[in-house]
Amino acid sequence: MKKILFILFTLHCSLFTALAQPGWVKKATKSVFTVKTFSADGSLIGSSNGFFTGTDGEAISNFTPFKGASRAVIIDAAGKEIPVSAIMGANDMYDVVKFRVATNKTQPLTIATEITPTGSTVWLLPYRETKVIKSGAVRKAETFQEEYAYYTVAMQTPETAVSCPLMNEAGEVIGLMQQPASATDSLSYAVSARFVDSLKVTGLSLSDPALKMTAIKKELPSTLDETNLLIYLASTSVDSVTYAGLVNDMIEKYPQAPDGYLYRAELAANATKYAEADKDMTQALKVAKDGKDEVLFSYARMIYNKEIYQNNLPYEPWSLDKALSNIQEANGINPQPGYQQLEGNILFAQKKYDEAYHIFTELTNTSLDKAELWYSASRCKEMQKDTTAMLALLDSAVCTFSKPYLKQAAPYLWTRGNKRFDCGKYRDAVADFNEYEQLMAAQVNARFYYIRHQAEVEGRLYQQALNDLDRAMQMEPKETLYRAEKASLLIRVGKYDDAIEPAEECITLEPDGSNGYLLKGLALCLKGNKKEGLELLGKAKDMGDPQADTLIEKYK
Repeated sequence: MKKILFILFTLHCSLFTALAQPGWVKKATKSVFTVKTFSADGSLIGSSNGFFTGTDGEAISNFTPFKGASRAVIIDAAGKEIPVSAIMGANDMYDVVKFRVATNKTQPLTIATEITPTGSTVWLLPYRETKVIKSGAVRKAETFQEEYAYYTVAMQTPETAVSCPLMNEAGEVIGLMQQPASATDSLSYAVSARFVDSLKVTGLSLSDPALKMTAIKKELPSTLDETNLLIYLASTSVDSVTYAGLVNDMIEKYPQAPDGYLYRAELAANATKYAEADKDMTQALKVAKDGKDEVLFSYARMIYNKEIYQNNLPYEPWSLDKALSNIQEANGINPQPGYQQLEGNILFAQKKYDEAYHIFTELTNTSLDKAELWYSASRCKEMQKDTTAMLALLDSAVCTFSKPYLKQAAPYLWTRGNKRFDCGKYRDAVADFNEYEQLMAAQVNARFYYIRHQAEVEGRLYQQALNDLDRAMQMEPKETLYRAEKASLLIRVGKYDDAIEPAEECITLEPDGSNGYLLKGLALCLKGNKKEGLELLGKAKDMGDPQADTLIEKYK
């Protein structure tokens, strides 16, 4: 009788267990997997659990094993090993990560959209376990970021349960199990699965400290605009190999958008691989629907830059004529001042100065940089040898700024100063150089002072010229040119005694050069000390100075 009672009791317990086991367990366990991560040398870093949240390989787990990892794989419920293809987002504070595995046929768990209330029964779904699963009651559901919950559950869980899903009665996953405080702790913790699944890469993710902790490839953002922002920031913040990889990923993810082809074409053109660049630009035009004019503009600019800056490397399909055709087509689709400015630049390069001049002057009525346009127009007149018009147009460029000038005016003041010098307007040139110096005081160098001294000499501003030579000498104390120029200028203004010192400094700095001997010899002769002066002139002659003979004949 006791044996019969024992059998009946056992059957009752088995039936009770079967009834207590939720019906969704067998199906749900197929979504849980083990994840393993590896360093660059192939050694194992760590392992954990995880589960699928999407049908296209999307999955979540804890982040710790991914730190420092270069590669990761998952082993699904059927024992199949699948590589992790990309990180989709990470949060180090909550130790969670979202990633994608290299398959597009995954069975996801359904994520609960509502926070599970306190007192609810929840179940822990371990990896490859369908017979007995633990359950417990929610003790706390603390809200964070206004819409997600961090759960405290009355359940003792082993360390091997980290990143397993915590399920509600409906078979929806509510949380990702976290590392327990200890193996004997009667409470367990889980972070909202909906929060982990919301992680994503954005255009600003290159600076995300968490994502920098893992070397595994990062997935591009889910929108084209965000991807363009990421690529733009990457162009100045990552190495060339990484950048090229991001561009190729962009083309793979957005094959019907022209942007990726434009970026890759730019890389190819910069590497003088013009055939590859041309192929990508052709494809960009093919897939462009809206914005075809922008692609044509980029194409024309690429060809123009190649023809201007790398014309020693011929590529027959590209020419200024082709660049002009592309930009004119772009202007025909959607006239833009920037397109027209490029057309003017191409016409200028083709020596069609009247046509280019007309475009530049017309564009001064637009929102484009007027100083740059007046300057471009002045170059047209310069090439036509019309110096009067050239200077007038440079005046217009400078007049787009008001005093006190900002640094943006500096290039135009410098250019006008040099053109005034070339046209014999020396004192006007000095005035421009003075304004330039005030704006660029921290950047001017010895060469600047040497150039300004030349204008000052021609404008008979001798003391100012001597002062500038002194500044140049202070900046480059070992350069003999400035000392020779100072000695020559002092001789010119009759200060023979003063000229001897810089001439002697030339001899000290460059004993094998003839300038110091020639200038000191000339100064001595002019002072009346012809004997010593002629000896020095003779030494300069022996060194091959072409001026020495004439001076010796004059003073001997």
